[in-house]
Amino acid sequence: MSEKKDVLQKEDSVETNDEELKEALAEKSVDEEITEVVEELDELAKAQKVASEWEDKFIRAHAEMQNIQRHSREEREKLIRFRSQDLAKKILPALDNLERALAIEVANEADESLKKGIQMVQESLVQALKEEGVEEVKAKGVKFDPTLHMAVQTVEATDEHPAQTIVQILQKGYRLQERVLRPTMVVVAN
Repeated sequence: MSEKKDVLQKEDSVETNDEELKEALAEKSVDEEITEVVEELDELAKAQKVASEWEDKFIRAHAEMQNIQRHSREEREKLIRFRSQDLAKKILPALDNLERALAIEVANEADESLKKGIQMVQESLVQALKEEGVEEVKAKGVKFDPTLHMAVQTVEATDEHPAQTIVQILQKGYRLQERVLRPTMVVVAN
């Protein structure tokens, strides 16, 4: 009987060991699963960080491209808007010379006819410049503005010409849109 008891105890012991082994395996399996999940979460966090960095880089690159496009568009518009600036600056001295020629008094009909032709050329030049956006800076009798006028001489202020008003225009000034091509040379009451 003692043998039977020993066998039964051994069987109980084996069963207990089996259960303990199963529990240990189950615990080990749960620990391994937890470790795997933690590792996967770490990998996921790293992947999300990388994705976030790439998204940030993409957003910055996209914003930079939009800025470049906007800047390029503004430059094109500016070039188109002021495309005739250099040509206008070259034509203005010729226009001045035509106006000086028109200021000369003529004595006979032939000279009057020549003067009429010069006047027609001058008017067509002024009209062509207007069509390109070039206009004369108004100066006679207005208040002196250093952004539009260049004072080359001053005279005493009077009742007729109060201080800081333009008394005489020595050379006409012109501007293209809001940009001054050449300031008006003036005499200012001071």
